[in-house]
Amino acid sequence: MNKEPLSIALVGNPNTGKSTIFNALTGLRQKIANYPGITVERKVGTTIIGGVLHKVIDLPGAYSLNYKKLDERIAYETLIGSYEHEEVPDLVLVVVDSSNLDRNLYLASQVMDLGIPVMLVLNMTDVAEGKGIKINPDLISSSLGIPVVAISAKNKTEIEKLKGEISNFDLSKPEALKWNPDDSLKEAMDLLINDWIKLHTDIPDRAQAIEALRLISEGDFKDAFYTFEDEGKGRATIRKAQQIIEQGGGNPMAAEVLLRYNFIGESTSEAATHSAQSEVSITDRIDAFVTHKVAGPVIFTLVLLFMFQAIFSWATPFMDMIDLLFVEGGNWVANTLPDGMLNDLLVDGVIAGLGGVVIFLPQILFLFFFIYILEGTGYMARAAFVMDGFMTKVGLHGRSVVPLMSGFACAIPGIMATRTIENWRDRIITIMVLPFMACSARLPVYALMIAAFIPSTTVLGIFTLQGITFFGLYIFGIVMAVFAAVVMKRIFPTGQQTPFIMELPAYKMPKWSVVFQNTAERGKVFITEAGKIIVAISIVLWFLASFPKTEMPQVVQSESTEYDSSFDITENPESYQLRHSFAGRFGKMIEPVIEPLGFDWKIGIGLITSFAAREVMVGTLNTIYSIEEEDGESSTLKEKLINDVNPETGKPVYSIATAISLMIFFALAMQCMSTIAIVKRETNSWKWPTAMFVYMTALAYISSFIAFQIGSNL
Repeated sequence: MNKEPLSIALVGNPNTGKSTIFNALTGLRQKIANYPGITVERKVGTTIIGGVLHKVIDLPGAYSLNYKKLDERIAYETLIGSYEHEEVPDLVLVVVDSSNLDRNLYLASQVMDLGIPVMLVLNMTDVAEGKGIKINPDLISSSLGIPVVAISAKNKTEIEKLKGEISNFDLSKPEALKWNPDDSLKEAMDLLINDWIKLHTDIPDRAQAIEALRLISEGDFKDAFYTFEDEGKGRATIRKAQQIIEQGGGNPMAAEVLLRYNFIGESTSEAATHSAQSEVSITDRIDAFVTHKVAGPVIFTLVLLFMFQAIFSWATPFMDMIDLLFVEGGNWVANTLPDGMLNDLLVDGVIAGLGGVVIFLPQILFLFFFIYILEGTGYMARAAFVMDGFMTKVGLHGRSVVPLMSGFACAIPGIMATRTIENWRDRIITIMVLPFMACSARLPVYALMIAAFIPSTTVLGIFTLQGITFFGLYIFGIVMAVFAAVVMKRIFPTGQQTPFIMELPAYKMPKWSVVFQNTAERGKVFITEAGKIIVAISIVLWFLASFPKTEMPQVVQSESTEYDSSFDITENPESYQLRHSFAGRFGKMIEPVIEPLGFDWKIGIGLITSFAAREVMVGTLNTIYSIEEEDGESSTLKEKLINDVNPETGKPVYSIATAISLMIFFALAMQCMSTIAIVKRETNSWKWPTAMFVYMTALAYISSFIAFQIGSNL
């Protein structure tokens, strides 16, 4: 029994239930963040087994160790001990889908070659049984030479079974190259290892065989992450190794794959039996409608419409409660602390700025709740399949679907996900149009404008005009992405098309504890990450809006009295102070540029601050309007916007036309410094992020101008 603390890594293909096992093992003892300097998720937690606290690492999903994407490379580097941000695991749990053993065991056979204690976890046994597949774990264990445990991660008792197997494992290492490469492949590997890898690279010993196989099949080391010397000799050695295989009658690109799958087939031939099933599976029955060329897109549209209607409607009561909590909290602080600068900073700066964004936490939670349900049931893959043909017609690759759908949550991981697109033209077009997808950071701006200025009229008995507008903004972003892709398709030269292959997992009920846990984690990330930026900007903005201190002129009814011609005797002192502050002066300076869009100087300040994060726009407006409020008054931001009046014209500052113009601007403009930075890193050039910023901002300005001018004249 293991009494020493272990570092346990979870490895597996996507859709094998790896994250479910991680959540079941760690519970609330986990932390989710990104790896330093990159946008790839890092999950680390702890689990107690037999009274011993073990560390658990959920490595990014990978189909093989022949890394094509950054997340696959991180998994590989961690396993071989060369990744500085992750320790070498003491034990690797390779999680496989029991209903698809052959494909999943390819990765397992590669991990076994690394000289690390390995345990095979046959997950989703219930799904396999539903397909008529019966598995004998003992036979697989005997063939592979590693411990094998069969479980269904949704069952708590079977998680305890897994813990027991971990506790009793003696941590013996599997036999390397048990899949038995033939003589020509073994000779080619030895040549490459001895003549180049050992002498001219810093790759660890345990990974040299795997790397030699990767170089032989790839024919180049352009994607190599490690330091190497004598590039010319390296290329020549790779070519010699390939020639050895060719002389033996083999194909260097397929030799390893064929031999591994032959070994896997022999290992599972008697261990996994399939019973004849005459009936069509439930998954096939559902897919007959969901993936139909006509019904599929209609179902997809209805799913999105329901999702966004629910997000807006279900979140409203919770948003009202949060709004009231911050208003009352601000009043309590204002009345409890003595008057002065600290009071103003806390109430008008920190509380107002943070409250203006926290209010939208319910909508963020509902958005991710629905996304995790779609992923957990298996529908997300169907949505990508349904949209593949359409994507190809408009100039995007089928693999663009998943990155674009990821953009609904955040553009950054979506842009990172374009690494799966092999053709550079297809990838760059996807990157250039992806920010049009309505990310969750835009949601607070949409929700505020819709709640304040779009009537809640019921449509068709179940939908509201507000919910339809909300849905329409997301569809608008999709339409603009398609339009931009069509244009770029004509600009960029046509490259060689690569086939789109996507696995459609079986339908299943999502693991609700995982859905709620992941949703809560996303909400926590939203509060902590956005909160830091919002508080910092709110403090700076409060200072800029509060200084320099300006006394309101004393008006004396006398013909000889002269005073500032811009002074309005009906204006309150707070408003006068704000107009003459640093922020007010800057806002007035840019106001002529944005006035044709229906924006005043206050919105202009929000547009500038929102470059740090789009959702900061709402916090900025809340801070500005809180500073402008007269002492003793307190109201929600929605009420402030509705009641705001232009002192010069006496007309409301906001109208439906203004609200629509602002939402269109946010739907199209590149208002995110983080996205610009990630595009620069992914393309390794400032040309593409600069072009993105220019064309998206110009398109946003023109579209908002047209919308406001038409709306104002109706």
